[in-house]
Amino acid sequence: MSCPILTRRGMLTAAAGAAMLPFARQAAHAETPVSLQLSWLHSVQFAGSYLAQKNGWWQDAGLDVSLLQGGPNAPVEPPVVSGSALVGISAADYTAAAVAQGAKFKIIGVAMQKNPFAIASLSGNPVTSPADLVGRKIGMALANTPVLQALCILNDVDFDAIEIVPTQYSAQPLVSGEVDCLLCWETDLPVAMAINGIEARTMLMADHGYAVHSQTYIATEDSLRDRRAELVALMSGELRGWQAYQADTDAAAELTVQMFPDAGLDLATQKLQAERQVPLMFSDLTAQRGFGWFSDDSVQANIKTLALLGREVTTDLWDRSILEEVHG
Repeated sequence: MSCPILTRRGMLTAAAGAAMLPFARQAAHAETPVSLQLSWLHSVQFAGSYLAQKNGWWQDAGLDVSLLQGGPNAPVEPPVVSGSALVGISAADYTAAAVAQGAKFKIIGVAMQKNPFAIASLSGNPVTSPADLVGRKIGMALANTPVLQALCILNDVDFDAIEIVPTQYSAQPLVSGEVDCLLCWETDLPVAMAINGIEARTMLMADHGYAVHSQTYIATEDSLRDRRAELVALMSGELRGWQAYQADTDAAAELTVQMFPDAGLDLATQKLQAERQVPLMFSDLTAQRGFGWFSDDSVQANIKTLALLGREVTTDLWDRSILEEVHG
């Protein structure tokens, strides 16, 4: 089903009443309207952006930012290419694919310092290393076969010794014993299981060499050339929002549920997801250099992993210049 585009900042009303507004309110007319295209449906996954919007931090930077909801039928790249979104939230593999088709994208920031792909299992039959996959049944979407193959190559594991069972994206095949483990995101199916009293063991693939930047900020080369001030302002607001998120994930989850009452979000689930997202998004590197930073070493690791996924890229895909301005 198509996902609607949501604009969370309302338009100013009654032009006749504008003359009555205080100077500070009139200044809002000078804010530059831009859009940030999210990669998926509204959830605490994007709570730093919600905090930036709710607290007026983009407004402080001179922007009127609309958050465009993503989803299965709302790809990130087309709105950014067309200019209807200044920035999109994507991932290095998707961006590499778009660049291979001629898109002029740059990755200008990396929200998730660790890729969220994980192998989830139960404590009675745990998968704690890639070698443990040998002889096991893994439930996953067949579209993710290259991901599993890359993990096996990186860890010298016999891919053919693993039995792939095509499954829907659900914890049920693992809980019912149909499979021994699942390929999933660290922050969704394991969280759903925990909420239902089933504690999964998770092996984060990023801890075993699978390096693909996720929840990345992408912009076009044209925007980097012509709209730098807006990019710096947008990323400055993101920085403040995610700092607030890190300081109080429960408050971030509560705001998410309040802002999107029709999204079917469960507060307990959102709180746990927010908590488990923290070690993916914040690291020693971000503590030293700031939110969204990425190192030369991580770029090289991404190039290696992306090659295993059939995406040949160079360091030119990444551009730290906006982050350098944001973080001074």
